[in-house]
Amino acid sequence: MPDPRDYKLDIAGLSPEPGDAGTAPPGRPFLSVKFACCGVYQRIYRTADGTGYRGHCPKCAKPVRFKVAEGGTSSRFFIVE
Repeated sequence: MPDPRDYKLDIAGLSPEPGDAGTAPPGRPFLSVKFACCGVYQRIYRTADGTGYRGHCPKCAKPVRFKVAEGGTSSRFFIVE
């Protein structure tokens, strides 16, 4: 089906390079957290000093904190009870 729009949007840097399909663009590191208390997901971003991740449940404001340390985990997804 042809594209009915009379314009094309081309934003430099957003087009994937050959071989880069499926890779995330560089940006601020985050963890994916599911808050079991309210059944919601939230991204928790790394602190400015790079020593941890801090955030809170978007519904009940339950705080969560993860430390960055040598010998830690490579997991990027967590469930907070």
